[in-house]
Amino acid sequence: MKITEASIADIKEITQLFYETIQEINSKDYPKDEIDDWSSWHEDVDRWAEEIVKFYFIVAKLDAKIVGIASLATDGYLDLMFVHKDFQRQGIAKKLLDEIEKKASEQQNDLIYSDVSITAKGFFEKYGFKVEKQQLKKSKEKELINFKMTKKMTKNNAW
Repeated sequence: MKITEASIADIKEITQLFYETIQEINSKDYPKDEIDDWSSWHEDVDRWAEEIVKFYFIVAKLDAKIVGIASLATDGYLDLMFVHKDFQRQGIAKKLLDEIEKKASEQQNDLIYSDVSITAKGFFEKYGFKVEKQQLKKSKEKELINFKMTKKMTKNNAW
């Protein structure tokens, strides 16, 4: 597996991964109307292009196929982390998180923080993130339950 920075040319594959993963993987934790609202962000190509340019946006590839995505803002906000629906539980998210933590270290972030889905909460807890609070976060039309989670950066996990 190779992890590289995303490019605008990756948008179609990234948005397909985002859509399909939410539809199939997150659907066990959220009702259909919320899943449809959340996954509809895949249509907003301009937003994806902006995210790729503005943030540290990485993709994990197996052969030439994108199997995971993650993005980090300069302030330490982990905006996205998704693993392809057909490649779950293969260590891809951990490798993406390791890269995100390296970048957070380079940026000298004191912590990484994120709004984490019900589905991903256990993964983040396993790797040292703490729940600050449960919250409702608006997608487009619907509010979805998620968790504000943080991980303090230390010399052990990055710098």
